[in-house]
Amino acid sequence: MTRIRLKPDTLDQENTKFTQVRLPRPLFLNSVPKSGSHLLRNIMRMFVPVADHFKDQFIQWGNLQQYKHAFRPEGRMLSWGHLLFSDASAVEAGPARKLILVRDPQTWVLARARFFLSDEFGDNSVLVKNGELSVDSLINLMIFGIHGKAMGMRELFQYNAVGWLGQDATMVRYEELVAAVKDLDSAAAEAYFRQLFAAAGLVAVPDDWRARVLIGSDRKQSGTASENLSSDGPEIPRVLTDHQKAIVELAAPGLRAFLGYA
Repeated sequence: MTRIRLKPDTLDQENTKFTQVRLPRPLFLNSVPKSGSHLLRNIMRMFVPVADHFKDQFIQWGNLQQYKHAFRPEGRMLSWGHLLFSDASAVEAGPARKLILVRDPQTWVLARARFFLSDEFGDNSVLVKNGELSVDSLINLMIFGIHGKAMGMRELFQYNAVGWLGQDATMVRYEELVAAVKDLDSAAAEAYFRQLFAAAGLVAVPDDWRARVLIGSDRKQSGTASENLSSDGPEIPRVLTDHQKAIVELAAPGLRAFLGYA
């Protein structure tokens, strides 16, 4: 697993300013990497006692056996990760409710490219950092993967998201979450977050839920927010070209439609 260097946040201290109630059962936040993992995690951290946060590690396939106790029913922990779907992971995470965070593959490709170029991404052996690749080639690598080093888009979405969907798992779209955060005082945002909290298994939504969401969604608290990444690499565009969009569809036909983006 690649080492990622991020600055610590202050959300544990913020959490203690609010009355907290334990979850009725474990809650696992799984996501496709670079889909807004820290945004969802930081918001949900504001609704669960700090003692019930499983902070040892982002749970992934490589460390599942070491950290599988995060899913014990009696623990009622809030945990998070990029856990690939398989027989063992499905069994170990079985006791937990799951929120499965996804992002439009077209913007995900660009977010992944920015992160690969950032100083916070710790794998300095990846050739994309040496400045010799064109931006177009880098974007294509984000779509198809880097042989022997990084999974392609189709596999990442398939094993981190689609495979998990079922009766105890709710898909969360990054774009809808961001829109609700930006329009927090609206009735639409309240309806959105009440549905999200219900899917997470919160026993009751506290009256101060907006204040908690506002703190948890503060981009200064997220080390992976684009403005908090540092890089000397080339600038990544904000949108894909039509040609690149066609490549995304070729690489993972039907994925955007299945996720609700087309």
